[in-house]
Amino acid sequence: MFRLSVAALQLVELFVSSVVHLLYGLYIFSSAVAGDLSLALNDLFFKSNIEGTITDNNRVLANSDDNDLPPIVLVHGIFGFGKGRLGGLSYFAGAEKKDERVLVPDLGSLTSIYDRARELFYYLKGGQVDYGEEHSKACGHSQFGRIYEQGHYPIWDEDHPIHCVGHSAGAQVIRVLQQMLADKAFRGYENTSENWILSVTSLSGAFNGTTRAYLDGMQPEDGKSMKTICLLQLCRIGVIIYDWMDIPFLKYYYNFGFDHYNMTWRKAGVWGLVDCLLGNSGPFASHDWILPDLTIQGSLRLNSHLNTFPSTYYFSYATKRTRKFMGRIVPSNVFGIHPLLFVRVLQMCQWRHPPDVPAPFKGYRDEEWWDNDGALNTISMTHPRFPVEHPSRFVVQDSECQPLQPGIWYYKVVEGDHILFIVNRERAGVQFDLIYDSIFERCRKHAFRKIPTMPDHVQ
Repeated sequence: MFRLSVAALQLVELFVSSVVHLLYGLYIFSSAVAGDLSLALNDLFFKSNIEGTITDNNRVLANSDDNDLPPIVLVHGIFGFGKGRLGGLSYFAGAEKKDERVLVPDLGSLTSIYDRARELFYYLKGGQVDYGEEHSKACGHSQFGRIYEQGHYPIWDEDHPIHCVGHSAGAQVIRVLQQMLADKAFRGYENTSENWILSVTSLSGAFNGTTRAYLDGMQPEDGKSMKTICLLQLCRIGVIIYDWMDIPFLKYYYNFGFDHYNMTWRKAGVWGLVDCLLGNSGPFASHDWILPDLTIQGSLRLNSHLNTFPSTYYFSYATKRTRKFMGRIVPSNVFGIHPLLFVRVLQMCQWRHPPDVPAPFKGYRDEEWWDNDGALNTISMTHPRFPVEHPSRFVVQDSECQPLQPGIWYYKVVEGDHILFIVNRERAGVQFDLIYDSIFERCRKHAFRKIPTMPDHVQ
């Protein structure tokens, strides 16, 4: 009887979570469509001015010279989108308007960290996305993807570096890209180096994985496979059908990024759809999507070969919506937590790794992972910690890290949930401007690199 009651509660929780996520997704999508319809009904002259401004901005970055400041690249997180998707909506809530030299790439919203890092490189340099022959064969997708006729920053190199700002999984994408640059992993570009990236700023960055991945349906045993009945299984089915239907109107507004898997009805056919739904093929079968990278085990696999480099500046903002009350970690400021995240904040406060499953790493303790922002654990967002902790320094005031030293992760802990600084600017209020103004000011202050005398980079 007890087991039946628990199962019933789990099904109710799954139903509620599914409805809340679906409604929020429909709200975002309908807002984008409504915004476009509103613009279409406006004066045509006003519309042409908007389009001209966007085009001019891209052209300036494409024709940059040695006297221009390094551009700032904003990298979105899971389920995110870049400039040009979802109509006039901005993933970063308009923060890109704070500086003239800002790029907001549109990467796969559910593709793996590896694939997104490859896409980001070609978005900047131009050309056809090359996912790598070995990786493509192992995962069962096409080696080549989207073609960028014109790179958004084609002069990008060590003498023309960039600043990168990543939200959530976007922060880990930047780290993987920097490691690829250091490893000269792009065919035809033998001169790449880690110095192509001048600074890395993380907003709620997913450096060490999250226990929410297990609550949503990832198996804690391996961090790769999914439970039979869970929120992620519903997501998987929805994504496969969405991509298979391949409706241009929908794809124009939003794309999950799996085009290189050729899952459309034209290429896969009905049996291809059945094969994907049964879990025999596609990104979910090969584990080449973002959720395995966001488990603690997946982050350990990534972090084991990612470095913190001695000539790059690093800063991180970790968020939390929890506090200690009577010896327990509980949600703080209930009305300040987005409805999409409230249940998960509560569940992550109480998370316990299954006792019959080996801990993800030696020294793991549940209580260190209880503080969270509804999507990520606060311990995961400060700096790369596992399997080896990278140099770091906790700061309260920005003045404590002046001057900023390269090769060290400076981090602050900010009161807020995981989506406080994206999509809806009004939710964050004054804090929105304080955060982004400090980020952009820091990027402009470190417009040029000073190579320090330091030991070899951290392994």
